[in-house]
Amino acid sequence: MVCIRKATIDDLLAMQTCNLFCLPENYQMKYYADGEDAYDMRKQLKGKQFHGHGHGHHNRQHGGGCCSVEKVEAKGTGKKVAKKQNSTDFSNKSTCSETLLKTYLEELAMEHHRFSLKEGLIDIDQWKGHSVGFNQCRMKTGLILTGKGDKVMYLWSLESYKCVEEYFVPDIVPLVDFDFDESKIVVPMSKSFILKTSFYDDPEAVVGCEDGTARLFDVYSRKCSQIIRMRAGPVTCLCLCDDQLILSGSSLGSITVSGSLSDRQLATLRSRITIGVFAGSTSGHTSCWDLRTMRSLWETRVSPNVVYSLQHLRSDKSTLVVGGIDGVLRTLDQNTGQVLASCVMEGNELSSSQNTYGATEKRKGRRLSEGMPIDSIPKSARPPITCLAVGMKKVVTAHNGRHIRLWKFNS
Repeated sequence: MVCIRKATIDDLLAMQTCNLFCLPENYQMKYYADGEDAYDMRKQLKGKQFHGHGHGHHNRQHGGGCCSVEKVEAKGTGKKVAKKQNSTDFSNKSTCSETLLKTYLEELAMEHHRFSLKEGLIDIDQWKGHSVGFNQCRMKTGLILTGKGDKVMYLWSLESYKCVEEYFVPDIVPLVDFDFDESKIVVPMSKSFILKTSFYDDPEAVVGCEDGTARLFDVYSRKCSQIIRMRAGPVTCLCLCDDQLILSGSSLGSITVSGSLSDRQLATLRSRITIGVFAGSTSGHTSCWDLRTMRSLWETRVSPNVVYSLQHLRSDKSTLVVGGIDGVLRTLDQNTGQVLASCVMEGNELSSSQNTYGATEKRKGRRLSEGMPIDSIPKSARPPITCLAVGMKKVVTAHNGRHIRLWKFNS
């Protein structure tokens, strides 16, 4: 066994591994085994000696405590290892810089989003999307999904406002809710039936039963290919997220995470570990509840009538968009419940005979001053907001009519 303090370069080159825990706490080793024939010397200075941290200056009489760069190069390995070390350090710094840059850009984007909702100019595009009234909408990654009413769900492009897909809902049970991502649509029907339709991959259906299981069926063969145990009780609502995960809720107050590519439950989120939830009431109040303490963090009456829908961006921790029966689109502060902005559309809503399929109408939105009576605004200019979905500086709203309305906030 070679003493590390008196080791020669040849000794160090012959080392395979070295346990740092065997060294005294006040000794910082500057030699590291790297493979079978290389070693790494940190803080190398061209033509100068480098010193072990915590020992002050060591000259050659102390042996092995320092080494010139020329000796390292003579062994033919110093350049190789130094280059590798520099490359590794650069890679680590690059990764760290990318992470910091990503975090900074995300915070900057959320701040821009908040400012736009609060003070930006408002452009509104609306178009006729359904033959009868609809009251549900979702928006993700440049797509809008609308439906509930005429038994048809339409997928729209945010760029062209054109319908890219249609999905027909069976007549056997009523449509309750739906959600989607880039590859699937999930539809709870009544309280015990779930239909999942894939529109970019092979079509499959998922039926959720009251015993808490989800059964996957191949649409072509009509055979059950997989059974997923989602929970102990019936599924009451669900949501799709990234990586083929299905989040399901129940009346028991817990959320289960299951994988559509596996046959097992991945995680259970109970109410005690949930920070908070936003809720709207029939009396016009919006509140935030801490489910760990079962107490209300704040409560604000934002409307004289029913609040139907509220949402915020997943990464946004500051704003909450609320809509209800009075037809006013409001932006709230997530932390306090303070109303930051209230908006309506300029002019009256067009009748169905004034707008045809495929035609997009351009409107402007206006902000209401604080304390302005809602009754002074014609109801035709503020139809009830039955559902809304929030995107980056955008909000799509459904009004129980035939038209889809997209609010674009520009700073």
